[in-house]
Formats: sequence, C-alpha cells, structure tokens
Amino acid sequence: MNDEEGAMASYFVFFRFTERGVKNVRESPARVETAKKSFRELGATVKAFYALMGAYDTVFIVEAPDDETAARAALATASLGNVRTETVRAFDEDEFKRIVAALP
Repeated sequence: MNDEEGAMASYFVFFRFTERGVKNVRESPARVETAKKSFRELGATVKAFYALMGAYDTVFIVEAPDDETAARAALATASLGNVRTETVRAFDEDEFKRIVAALP
C-alpha cells in the first residue's frame, strides 16, 4: 500500500468463465454489476471493467486498502461458481520508483 495515510493499493482481478459461466454468458453483464456491488460492500472499489480477448475473459481494475480485502472480494465473486479469479497486485509509477530506490 502507498505510504500516504488512507491510500489504496491497486490490483488487477482477472476472470475466466467456468463452464457454468459460459453457458449463462448472457447474464454476465448483470453479474458484473453484482460483483462491483459486492466489492464495494467488502471495502474495495472497482475502478474499471474490461472484457478481454486471450488468456482471460474479463478484468477488474480495483483499489483496496490491503491484500486481504482484495482477496476477500475476489473469493466472494469466485465462490458463486461462474468465474475463476487471479488477482495481481499493481504498483503505480511512484510506488515502483520507491521500490527500485530501496534496492541494496
């Protein structure tokens, strides 16, 4: 997380449809809205949503106060059975500069 008080960490939450999720893909836009609401209720904010071509089907760009909150929100969505998730912590440019500057 950023050093600033109250700053949020960023995450990419990648989604792959399960067989059930693909079978009911027409319901996917409503599921996205439900997932965004669930993330909010669990303390994370979905900043953007994209449908993807390639290894993943969709992605959320998320801000959360910590890894536990991001994991909880992703697991809550995956537990519904329509998607599998993979969450990646993302560091903005300033965070990256601090990380590199602190190298031995």
